[in-house]
Amino acid sequence: MIVNHFKSINKRLYPQKLFYGPEWIVLGVNNICNLHCKMCDVGIEYTASNFYQNLMGTSPINMPIELIKILFDQTAKYFPKTKIGYAFTEPLIYPNLIESLQYAKANNLYTSITTNALTLKQKAKDICKSGLNDIFISLDGPEEIHNQIRGHKSSFQKAVEGIDELLKHSPRPNISIFCVITEWNIGHLKEFADYFKKLPLKQLGFMHTNFTPDFIVSNHNKIYGDKYPATISNTEQIQISRMNLKILLDEIREIKKINYPFELTFSPEIKSEVDLDVFYNHPEKLVGRICNDVYRNIMIKSDGSVIPAHGRCYNLDIGNIYNNSLKEIWNSKVVSEFRKDLMNAGGLLPACSRCCSAF
Repeated sequence: MIVNHFKSINKRLYPQKLFYGPEWIVLGVNNICNLHCKMCDVGIEYTASNFYQNLMGTSPINMPIELIKILFDQTAKYFPKTKIGYAFTEPLIYPNLIESLQYAKANNLYTSITTNALTLKQKAKDICKSGLNDIFISLDGPEEIHNQIRGHKSSFQKAVEGIDELLKHSPRPNISIFCVITEWNIGHLKEFADYFKKLPLKQLGFMHTNFTPDFIVSNHNKIYGDKYPATISNTEQIQISRMNLKILLDEIREIKKINYPFELTFSPEIKSEVDLDVFYNHPEKLVGRICNDVYRNIMIKSDGSVIPAHGRCYNLDIGNIYNNSLKEIWNSKVVSEFRKDLMNAGGLLPACSRCCSAF
């Protein structure tokens, strides 16, 4: 409690220098994905977005194991309590995954993986032996809905088979499932949640769609385009106008009445049809108050370059692990100025309005 209070004061009163370390180091271990998700700039190959470039725009395709070891050595030295999150673009097809997890464990570092779980069954045994702490599996609805969204006719079943394989081993990582709410799965969310009732999950989380439409980009870039240029994101195939918000709200309320055997969350928490309408149809109105992740996360790309927060953030060059220490990067000139500018703007810039970090 005292530590969190100190952090809050630090980022509010003196954001240009944080006197604490990152909570998460997000890893972009590769620039390749084995699915084609309809709500993702990478999946639909919308190459102009910041999100696409943050995930796919660097070389080499795979982060060298030597770079991982440098990063983990520095994390253990400077920020031993910081968590390592393998997040982008698809960690399970990263060739150095198991070796790097073992190296993290040898350095007493917490690790997590965010994955579509398409190849989890084949990797499950080695993952359990590696000492991974948490695995976050991304699924988008019941089998038929999920497979349609992901562009793969058996992706749901393969993920479930991977979960079943994990459950055969002990010790094993905590298993959580996350689902992005879209026009395609509204009306199927309760069915989806009920499917996992009998599994020993840690958490089932529903996330409202992150998106940046063109008029928000235009408004943002008039003010901040020279310094923090924004791009449209997650709008090429998603049609917000098709989302039945009344059905969505009814379904959210119905799900929340049920006592599931795992933690169940919605992000952000939206409790009325009016607030749902604001979130989806009026993205110019801020729902969150402050970007949380720029004050607690950084992301390392496959070439060692570093950006604030994670893949949805602005494509800023705040340092490179090959040239700067992790300690230097955490309070580098560019990221410090960005944090200060965010605070001066009230906590969020216009293009931050529907980013997950705002909630």
